[in-house]
This record gives sequence, C-alpha cells and structure tokens, in this order.
Amino acid sequence: MLILIVDDEKTQRDMLQGFLEKQGYKVLTASGGKEALHIFETAPVQLVLLDHRMDDMNGDEVLENMRAASPLVRAIMITAFGDVQTAVKVMQLGADDFLEKPVDLTELLSKIQRIANDFAVQEDSEKITETLEHGDLPLKLIGSSTSMQELLSLIYRIAPTEWAALIRGETGTGKELMARLIHLIGPRKDGPFIEVNCAAIPENLFESELFGHEKGAFTGAVAKRRGRFELANGGTIFLDEVGELPLHLQAKLLRTLQEKKVTPVGSEADISVDARVLTATNKNLREMVAEGTFREDLFFRLNVLEIIVPPLRERREDIAELIEFFLDKYATSPISFDDQAMAQLVKYQFPGNVRELEHLIQRLVTLVRGNSISVADLPSEIRERQGKGGFLSERLAEMEKEMIIAALDKNHWVQTKAAEELGISERVLRYKMNKADLKK
Repeated sequence: MLILIVDDEKTQRDMLQGFLEKQGYKVLTASGGKEALHIFETAPVQLVLLDHRMDDMNGDEVLENMRAASPLVRAIMITAFGDVQTAVKVMQLGADDFLEKPVDLTELLSKIQRIANDFAVQEDSEKITETLEHGDLPLKLIGSSTSMQELLSLIYRIAPTEWAALIRGETGTGKELMARLIHLIGPRKDGPFIEVNCAAIPENLFESELFGHEKGAFTGAVAKRRGRFELANGGTIFLDEVGELPLHLQAKLLRTLQEKKVTPVGSEADISVDARVLTATNKNLREMVAEGTFREDLFFRLNVLEIIVPPLRERREDIAELIEFFLDKYATSPISFDDQAMAQLVKYQFPGNVRELEHLIQRLVTLVRGNSISVADLPSEIRERQGKGGFLSERLAEMEKEMIIAALDKNHWVQTKAAEELGISERVLRYKMNKADLKK
C-alpha cells in the first residue's frame, strides 16, 4: 500500500515516514497541499495522511480535490487537539478517520492496518468476480455489501487449500453456492463435485449412499454400486446438512477422513479415495457436541476452516441488486418495483433469506398484472411488517442500532468518542456500524 504524508512541518513528516517505512509501507511525502495534489496525479496513492492546517491549502480542501479525482482514495486527517468541528467536517468529506496531535503512533498503525485489510478484502473479492465473469463458470454471485465482500475474500484464501471446510449459515443463505464456488476456483475444479443432502437420505441407506455396496449386500442390492465418496475421487464431496448424519455413521465418516479409504457395504476390501470434503449446516454443531449428538473428534476434523454465510437481513444493501437479478432471470417482460414496495422489502427480515426472496420474485412476476409492483402486490406478511421484528434477536439488534445512532448523533458522528460512550472499542463500533449499514 502506497501512503502519502502531507504536512508542512518537516519534523512531523520525517517522524511519520520513518515510522511507517519501518512497518514495511511505501511512503511519499509532500510539504503542502499543492505539492500533494501534484504527486497524487502521478503516483498510485491509496492512503493519504493529511494535516488539516497548512500554509497553502487546508486539508479539507486537499481532500475534496483528491476525492473528486479518485473516490477510492482513503484518508486519515490529522487535526489539532480537541478540534471536534473539524473532525466532523472531514468525516463528512469522506475521510476514513482522524487523529489528534500529538499523533499516537500505535493508534495510527492500527487505523492503517484496518484500511490495508479493507484493500486486501476488496482485491480478493474482485479476483473472484473477475474469475466468474471471464472463466465461463456456471455460477453468478450477487452482492457488493461489506459482509459479502469479506465472505468472498475468505473463500478466495480458502479455495486453493486442501483442508476440510465447514460452511455455517441459516437456511436459504446460499451455503451450497459457496461450496460450489470453492470447488470451481480451487485446484480440483476439473474433478467432480458430488453433493450429498444428509437430510434427504433415509437413515438405513446412509452407509450405502456414502460408501457404496456390493451386489446382494442387503435386500434390494441387485447390483454393485459406487458410493458418493468414490464418485468424488479427484474432486470435491459436499455434505450438506451434515448435522443430520446419524451418530453411528459419524465414526465411519471420521475413519474415511483420516485414512482416505472407504469400505462398501458387504465388502471386505477397502477402496482409496481422494476427495476434498466440504460440509454445511444450519445447526450449532458445538451445541450438538455438548449434547452428545455429534462426535467431537469429527467436528474438529470437519471444522478445520470455518465459513459463516451472513443472513440476508445482515446485508440489506444487497437486496435491490438481488431483486434486479431475479427479475432478469424470471420475468418474461420488463417489470420493476415502485419505491414504496422496494422500501418495504428492504425492511422485511427475510427468515428464509435469499431463497425466500427468489421464490417471492417468482410468485410476483407470475401473478402481478402490469409492469410495476406496488406495496399492495406484496404478501401480507411483508406488506404489514414494520421495521422491528418479532424475534428477540431482531428486537435486540434494533435496540442496539438505536443506541449506536444516539451515541453518534450526540458526539457529532465522531466514532472515537461514540465508542467511548458506549463502552466498546472503536473497531467493534465500526463492525457494528457496517453490520447495521449505518452511515452519516
């Protein structure tokens, strides 16, 4: 990451430059606003540390010009001690944060590391998007929210490995889609992707389904059959709803994962298998381990890497984009939502997540007359639903959001002071603001 330090005090510039270069960052410096703008035009600057009061130009004026030239530039403003009004103004201009003089180097480094992580997340997610768009892959991902970008960044780092991964999330969030994505951008993309829905297989057929069987192994076994693990050899096996796996089969699955061998029902010979194992569940496997309904050793074997797919209510900014995608997919003629209907949809909690939204769009494009969908066309559970949910978790989330907004308003949206009043760290406050999609 290339950092530009803008300060008319040479001592301050040299101190910050020396400190950041020791941390491994590339640094340029400017002694004033005009020099900074000239450097910004020619160098790929990603982050600017900007003194607010300088002789030739104020920092907010410099930032405004930089933001006009490149909206993607990140900035930290350095202000005089206690200058709250200035801090509010620079945050409104688009600065990521501000620091008071004298600069606390530990705090500065923490803020820069957070911004660097944001760049890394964005870069990872863009690489996945580019791969999907130009790789003729049978998959499309919708969503530009912070939580979705973080999820894609995590998958980008997990996909090249061979480790087992457990995908957690509520029903309808897209866990199977994430498993397919890991397979398609990983080293086994040319191998098979075999999906097993553990909730849909009768318990007496589980062992045969996973490991195969010999002819005559049991009543109805009229021919030899290969199991799903054998079919996934060289590729990926995805065990969906793994929490439904019967306890007596969990030991056999554990053996398969440890030894990479399966024994078909009715056979005495082992068969070697080489498949990456991905699993998914909407249950809390840790609680199941405590209750004795899921083996602890199997849980740790499956949970080498953990992926949590956020529910749709935690990434509401993606709803409009998803609606547009589903309308293009299912509508036979041009159709759209009016502003009130869209606003009501965004407030809805979507307990069935993306799957519920998809089915809703299918229903509406089939039944609605005309080319515009209004509030009156929405199902009653959405039409009559207010912003606050009925579940305890929803009410607590709404209460937390209101408290955060109140603290931010009281402190002129200066996040450092709001976090202090709430009794949480600034980092936690930022996370909660992103989660609740709170912006000035």
